[in-house]
Amino acid sequence: MSFSTYVFDAYGTLFDVTAAARQAARESDFPELQDIWRDLAQHWRTKQLQYTWLRAVTHAHTDFWEVTENGLDWALEATGLADDTALRKRLLDLYWHLQAYPEVPALLETLKTQGHKTAILSNGSMKMLDAASRSAGIAHHLDALLSVDTVGVFKPDARVYDLVEAYFGCTKQDVLFVSSNGWDAGCATGYGFTTAWVNRSAEPIDRLPWRPHHILTDLTTIPDLR
Repeated sequence: MSFSTYVFDAYGTLFDVTAAARQAARESDFPELQDIWRDLAQHWRTKQLQYTWLRAVTHAHTDFWEVTENGLDWALEATGLADDTALRKRLLDLYWHLQAYPEVPALLETLKTQGHKTAILSNGSMKMLDAASRSAGIAHHLDALLSVDTVGVFKPDARVYDLVEAYFGCTKQDVLFVSSNGWDAGCATGYGFTTAWVNRSAEPIDRLPWRPHHILTDLTTIPDLR
């Protein structure tokens, strides 16, 4: 099987979600972060995801930026930094300009050179995705930024995955969907996409009715998948 359309989750897949905390920890203004930035980054990401799931099942949708702020506030309190307003502002500013993982630009360029369609499908708002893709220097390699803003519900609701076929006029069989979230890749398998889970941190597989078709450690072999 060959694919015409390659669709990527954004945060944790193309963009390094730990980059904001790591960068702030390197700055002289925030010495308190140097020893705990990894914990803060993990708390932030975990709560960000949990809040999307809870809002999806309770029909309480909101902009992903609000969820990102809420997750950070929880993480700052959990690490004893809730009163550090300067750090909060700096971390949120940095989140608009997350770095792409090193292999991402070359991968997307390869896919485009081969004539494939490429897109992001993300919980992120259009404004966030546009800023991140431009900042990371990959916007010109993407045919579409597909945001849950369009349907008003977060992943893994099927209406989110529907956006791919609606935009490209393709079938599920034409799509390779790639995510660093095991639950996202698994649910996309259940939806009908061929999927690749980029398991950068060697996590156990999620116990779901569906499994990703491919499990990778980074994105370099994506063009070889069938």
